Amino acid sequence: MVFSSMIFVFFFLPISLIVYFFCRTTKQKNISLLVSSLIFYSWGGPKFLLILLIMTAICWAGGLLIDREDEEKVRKLILIATIVLMLAILGYFKYTGFFLEILQGITGFPEVIPTIVLPIGISFYTFQLLSYVVDVYREEVPAQPYYWKLLLYSSLFHQCIAGPIVRYQHVAEEIDHRRIKMTEMAEGISRFMVGLAKKLILADGIGTLADRLAPMDLATLESTPALGVWMGILCYMFQIYLDFAAYSDMAIGMGKMVGFHYHENFNYPYVANSVTDFWRRWHISLSTFFRDYVYIPLGGNRKGKARQYLNLFIVWFLTGMWHGASWNYIFWGLYFFCFLVLEKAFLLDKFKHIPRVIQHIYLLIVVFFGWILFRFTDLSAVGTAFRGLFGLNGNGFSSMQVMIVLRSNIFFIIAVILGSTPLPKMAAEKFALFCRRRFAIPHLLYIAQLIFPIFLLILSTMAMAGSSYHPFLYFQF
Repeated sequence: MVFSSMIFVFFFLPISLIVYFFCRTTKQKNISLLVSSLIFYSWGGPKFLLILLIMTAICWAGGLLIDREDEEKVRKLILIATIVLMLAILGYFKYTGFFLEILQGITGFPEVIPTIVLPIGISFYTFQLLSYVVDVYREEVPAQPYYWKLLLYSSLFHQCIAGPIVRYQHVAEEIDHRRIKMTEMAEGISRFMVGLAKKLILADGIGTLADRLAPMDLATLESTPALGVWMGILCYMFQIYLDFAAYSDMAIGMGKMVGFHYHENFNYPYVANSVTDFWRRWHISLSTFFRDYVYIPLGGNRKGKARQYLNLFIVWFLTGMWHGASWNYIFWGLYFFCFLVLEKAFLLDKFKHIPRVIQHIYLLIVVFFGWILFRFTDLSAVGTAFRGLFGLNGNGFSSMQVMIVLRSNIFFIIAVILGSTPLPKMAAEKFALFCRRRFAIPHLLYIAQLIFPIFLLILSTMAMAGSSYHPFLYFQF
């Protein structure tokens, strides 16, 4: 079940909300949310629910043992054991096949590599649970005495599958004490509808163009002219942002509907002026996780430049690995590591003396080529795509088919580009300000706030009815 499906929008979400609001106490509301979340998670694979239950139990027990122990060495030993056990489970499901392929390539053993299905969302809820245990060790939060409440935190269907990565300390108080305001309920509904439309109309639409212009199939990609590859990767560049940002919008919106306040996960990354700035805006919950739980504990920038660069290397190697058990993700992480080091070494100082538009163009070029590494797990396809950008595959600059696709979709592409900037939000805020100043009682604003989500729901329903199954891209991680 995905957020952008008929069964979720018109059945699961309304029913779960109705049951939730009929509950009187916070404990009853929490139980209803937990039941809804477990049903949601087990919808596509009940057997993987056991993994979630076990990993939550490990961290619950680890947190309690750490909290009750006074001796620092024992507390640290419990922490390390919990982390190792959690990462071992994650590693088994996510990286066994990858490492066996490497071993097979070197030694020829094993002859057959087993297929291990990756439990959906395991990368996200593993990091959430690890943040909980570490924060208990740091005495930033008390250990949760009730297993079912920690399970509620790890399984909340709003964000369990594809983030944002919510830290326990950010929602610990709201698990036991939260109030729902009608204004926030309305904001949550609007935010959910914006995310739904962003996914079904913009992300899926531009994703279709990406698959047509820069296909994943190697043979078809080899026959694509240069303009097709350029525009295909550009479309993918906007697809992956809109797809993931849409999921975060919907998760944040649903959280507000029931009184949870999740942190923002995206801040218009394509308006950034450097790679450093880009990673402050993109997948913020993952970037801050690696900063606070890996980079800073390793020493951050406190132990000299050489150690800082080593710490950055470790962080970005792990960032690539986190995204997938494939060499292309590792190279993608190290690609950004190189630019971050260059910026810290001298580029950021140079940027102070050049126009912001030049800085912005630099960022877009770096990110554009980075998405080629991210899109194609087959490294031969990566090479084919790079050659295709410069016409080295022998297909010329353009073709009639590519021009027809571009001419038919030029206004949609422009709309997607604008939708990836703060301009729509700025226009909405100016409209709201105009209504407040123009009318003593802003009837027009109230009407717009009521009609806008309904309008988006109608458009999204039409898109759902006319499209095939399109899961969110980050489900695979």
